[in-house]
Amino acid sequence: MTASITRKPYLAAAITITLGLAGCASDVKPQYVSPAQYQSFSCDQLHSEYDRITRYIEGGVSTPSSTSVGVGVGGGISSGGWGFGPSVSIGVGQARRARQAELARVLGEQEAIAIAAGNKGCPIAAARKPR
Repeated sequence: MTASITRKPYLAAAITITLGLAGCASDVKPQYVSPAQYQSFSCDQLHSEYDRITRYIEGGVSTPSSTSVGVGVGGGISSGGWGFGPSVSIGVGQARRARQAELARVLGEQEAIAIAAGNKGCPIAAARKPR
């Protein structure tokens, strides 16, 4: 019975982490970009730019690579007790957030281009995402 009692905190932590990570996997919403910056484009230019952004998104949005490393002193609890010691942190989660921010930006540009094209009388039929 002792083994099942000591495993419950680990199980609760695992469930909490899993649910937290599942909450992060949400759709990226377009960032607002003003269609006014595309008003001087011709219909051909608007369609070309929209297609270029579509290819960029379909090819996988890339971000500039950067590595962030932090060094400090950390404390913690383990099976052997607790204590303080040196720690090194590498910014692993930053790449995902950077990709989401870049995707939000280009989706916003694409939306602004579609609005500008509609205002000029040469609407762009938005491609549907496969489900």
